[in-house]
Amino acid sequence: MSPSGRKRRASTTRRPAARRRTRRPGRRQRAEDRVVGLLVVAALAVALIGAAVTWLLAHWWVLLVIGALAVLTGGAWLRRKHQRAQWEAVRAQSLRYALSQLDALHHSRFEDAVRDLMRRDGCKDAVRVGGGGDLGADVKATDPYGRRWVIQCKHRRNGLAGSAVGTPDLQVLNGTARQVHGADVAVIVTNGRVTAPAVAFAEQQRLHVVDRHALGVWASGSQPLWELLRAVPPPRKPTALS
Repeated sequence: MSPSGRKRRASTTRRPAARRRTRRPGRRQRAEDRVVGLLVVAALAVALIGAAVTWLLAHWWVLLVIGALAVLTGGAWLRRKHQRAQWEAVRAQSLRYALSQLDALHHSRFEDAVRDLMRRDGCKDAVRVGGGGDLGADVKATDPYGRRWVIQCKHRRNGLAGSAVGTPDLQVLNGTARQVHGADVAVIVTNGRVTAPAVAFAEQQRLHVVDRHALGVWASGSQPLWELLRAVPPPRKPTALS
């Protein structure tokens, strides 16, 4: 075979050169890139802050304007808050309910109404706690003389035509008001009627009954409940609510 033939054969059997593999950046390289990026961002932030501080130092009156605006805004917010508190106090003092309004309420809203009437009378901490497992306490409150009130509410949608509050209802209140809730004054309030045995039981156990008539006087007037009830315990030592 001639030399030229051998060259042609060698050229046809030569394998193509392998492609070079491009290396992807490793985790270490990516981490370094992130660190560099964070350093650049931090440097830019420091530069911007430094420029802002320099500008403010050169224009110090801007700080005075910002401070004055902040004081004016805070004063306006405090003034509106005080006005809202005054309006709420006026609304609470003038709170009135007619018996027809109370009859139309849902039983939970009736408890809210009793709570609001106690707040009107000066019991700033009056709260509704009625619901499942309330253990006979629907409203709790501390009057301005430091006495703790526990009130059980019995709402009757039909008013006097509804079922009467009986001795069992008073027994529940008697069993939990003082022992569980620490009541000085235990009261049951209803927009309906109360049976004679229940009234007798209440007198025996030093419980107070607010029936439909007494509720009408209390809800439509401005007298606190303790001025309408008889044999209310004497005031305790004056508290922060006094």
